[in-house]
This record gives sequence, structure tokens and C-alpha cells, in this order.
Amino acid sequence: MKIAIAGTGYVGLVTGVCLAEQGHSVTCVDIDENKVALMKAGISPIYEPGLEELMAHNMDRLNFTTQFKDAYKDADIIFIGVGTPEKKDGSANLSYVYGVAEQIARSIEKDCVIVVKSTVPIGTNEKIEDLIKSNLANNVNVYVASNPEFLSQGTAVSDTLHASRIVIGVEDEIASEVLKEVYKNFNAPMVVTTRKSAEMIKYASNDFLALKISFINEIANLCEIIGANIEDVANGMGYDSRIGNKFLNAGIGYGGSCFPKDTKALHWLANFLDHELKTVRAAIDVNENQKLKLFKKSRKYFNSLKGLNVAVLGLTFKPGTDDLRDAPTLVNIPIMIDDGANVKAWDPVGIDNFKKLYPQGINYCYSIEETLKDADICFIFTEWDEVKNFDLKNYSKLMKNPIVLDGRNCYDLRSVKNVKIIYDSIGRETINSLEMSLLL
Repeated sequence: MKIAIAGTGYVGLVTGVCLAEQGHSVTCVDIDENKVALMKAGISPIYEPGLEELMAHNMDRLNFTTQFKDAYKDADIIFIGVGTPEKKDGSANLSYVYGVAEQIARSIEKDCVIVVKSTVPIGTNEKIEDLIKSNLANNVNVYVASNPEFLSQGTAVSDTLHASRIVIGVEDEIASEVLKEVYKNFNAPMVVTTRKSAEMIKYASNDFLALKISFINEIANLCEIIGANIEDVANGMGYDSRIGNKFLNAGIGYGGSCFPKDTKALHWLANFLDHELKTVRAAIDVNENQKLKLFKKSRKYFNSLKGLNVAVLGLTFKPGTDDLRDAPTLVNIPIMIDDGANVKAWDPVGIDNFKKLYPQGINYCYSIEETLKDADICFIFTEWDEVKNFDLKNYSKLMKNPIVLDGRNCYDLRSVKNVKIIYDSIGRETINSLEMSLLL
């Protein structure tokens, strides 16, 4: 089929490339000429493992352009995959979605199925349909469908090609049959429902996972107080098939482009409809507090970070991506700097993006060893493999004071006990082989 994709962020670009992999002819549209030039050269504008390789494999079926009219006018199906960022009040900003909808209405010259891939509040597909039909430049039939994505950054290609499920929200048989044809080669369960139900499936799924993360983090915090081990607790819970073992890794909270935005958007919508989602509100509050868990721990060892060399390992919100959206480092590093710390930071792929936000005030390093050299304390914010595989003995060798605050529980406690280090993680006992309690 001839497919156009509006937007080349995580959702749009990954969707387009994966549909090309399944044999479709795909044109990806973006307003940024520099991004389009990169993609035409086979370079992905986002860091996503496996994406560039898949682009190279399908360049004969992929086209990238800023000319939306040419892309939309004779497409069989158009996917809307632009961003819906969070507004200050927590609601979703739909201006990009509505802007694309108007462009589509003025461009299409044949009957077309419009598929909303972007995460949008319940009822948005209906508004998009009304907007398109009221702005049509030609006498054509338009069918609007909801087809939410369920990809995770870092595993987006696999999540798309080997989807856990494909959700199709439609109000007519034509759109349903077209989408079934699009996904006929995808080996995944297909859920066909109404558009509002499809929109809610997306929000309910993401918000439930956010709830699960916040719950295990609260249990981890209690484990620290009572002397239990959160990893043993999560392991025991995970054997229950009703609970499962996914999203039970305690840490310093969730971040990224989905969970923070989607929890706030659904909570805002419920409040707007005079319905309080208390569990979702609690998850949001717990997550915001959890981000500062390591900084609060640092007060056990130093009354202030003023004049101290602080090592930061990991800048992105999770490994496998260069995305910084709602990363705990965005909250913590400015506080460290305000506290007077000399901050040295390392990340294998996130430094360039962090530099755009903080070009000064941070010493960016390109190896873990360089970052740890003469450090008084180390904060681990991202569980990169480079960190997890790092020789623990090097902390004591390189650091002035080998105090490691691990927000991602990267190391086995039995291994930590064999090195001279203070190791303070999440929901587990603190290992203090240096017999130090407070450094002033």
C-alpha cells in the first residue's frame, strides 16, 4: 500500500521504517529540512538501536520529504505520528495533531484512511474527523481510525515488528479492513474496537505500568527502613502470574516521553470531567519524590556538596536511548550545581543533548574512569551496560572518597561486599566497608 507518515519522531519514523520492512511504500513527512536531509542520507535523527540498519535495508521503499502536499495527495493511508507534548496544566498539547489534520484535509485528492498513531486524549479522533471533513479541498471520502503505539525507547524497532498486540479503533468497516491489510504480515494479536476504547487502551496501559513502577518504589523505600531486600521482594511477587515480573525494578522513578506525559494527561482529563483518578495522582506524586531519592541520600555522607567533586554516571532516563525527557538528572544536576558541587558527567549517547540544555557548569567526560577520577561521591542515574559491567574495584582506586549512590541497583550486593566502598542503593542494605558514617 502507499502510505504517508506525518512526523519523524520515535513514533512516526519507527512506524514508517517498520511498515516499509513489511513491503509497503512509505513517505515520511517532516517540517525540518535538516532532519529530512539526514534521513535521505540514511542517518536516523534519533538514537534507536537497529533503526538505521533497517532504514538502509528499505531505502528503495522509503522516501523522506518536507513537501506534505505531494506525500498526502494520493496516499492510500496516512498515519499521524506527531508529538502531543505536555502543557503546563498537565493536559496534552494537540496543536501539532490538529495542524497536520488541516494539512491532510487540504491535500488529499482521493479517498483515504487517516490513522492517528499519536497518543491523544479520549475523543480526539472524533474531533480530528470533524476537522478534516470541514476543511476538505476535494470531494473525497475520509475514514479516521485510532491505532495507538506501544513501543519503548531503546527497543522500539522490536516492539513494532514483534508487537504484543495491534489495537485498531474504528467506526466503520472500510477503515477496519484497510488497517487489517496494513498489518496482515505482523504476527501479533489484533484488537478491533471503537476509537474511544482504543484511545483509552493506550492511556490505561501506560498509566498502569507507571502505577506499577511507583508502587514498587514505595515498597523499596519501606524496605530500606525495615531492613528487607526489594529485589527478593520483587522476585517473590513476580512469580505470581497475576502480577508478573515486569516493571518491578526499584529505582529513582520513570521518565521518558510517555509515562510522565500520559499519567498527567489522563489525570487532567478525568479532573476536567469531574472524576478523580486517585491512584494515578498518587503515582505522579510518588515519581516526582523518587527522583530526588539519591540527592537526599547524599546528605547522610555530606552536609553539603559545596566544593566537592561529584561524578554522575548516566544522563538519559533509561539505557538504549539519547532521550532526556523527564530524566532524573534534569532535576538533580541543577540542584547539585546550586549546592556548589563540581559536577563531572558521563553518558555513552546522551552528552550532546544534555549540552544543549547545560552548555556550561558541567565537566562532560567520555569515559567512566575520567568521570570518577578524584570524585568525592558518585551518583548512578542510568543503568547502562558500561556501568553494570564496570569493575567495582575501580571505584575505590579512582575516587577520593568511594561513596557510590546507585539509583538503578546495578550491582549485586555480594560483589560489593568484596571491595572497599560505601554503596547505597534503592530498597537494599547499605554496604559500608569503609566504616564511615559521615563526611563533613
